[in-house]
Amino acid sequence: MAITRFEDLIAWQKARELTKAIYQATTTIPFSKDFGLKDQIQRASVSIMSNIAEGFERGSHNEFHQFLVIAKGSCAEVKSQLYVALDANYLNEPIFLDLKAQAEETSRVIGGLRVSIDNQRPKKNNPN
Repeated sequence: MAITRFEDLIAWQKARELTKAIYQATTTIPFSKDFGLKDQIQRASVSIMSNIAEGFERGSHNEFHQFLVIAKGSCAEVKSQLYVALDANYLNEPIFLDLKAQAEETSRVIGGLRVSIDNQRPKKNNPN
């Protein structure tokens, strides 16, 4: 069965779950008082969802692939910012580990989707 809506993509669903968890974690004090880090990690998590959705709706395998590359990069950004939050004692270790695992799982799923889309892109002839 062909997927016709970005909401049906497992990668987007995982990104949505991660974003929800990030928003919940950033409402606690003192995290919520660090406006710079809070805003940055929230934007990065939203970027994951948004890039998957936008790339899917573009209708081109090449563009979708590029948006998935960006979404995967945003996963790494979230993961890196989680370390900042842990080091600043904004997150306890169990919450940090849970969020990091969610970011890693989201990244793995996006990576698998990216490979699948890459395999569907027209290949250029190699003159060598």
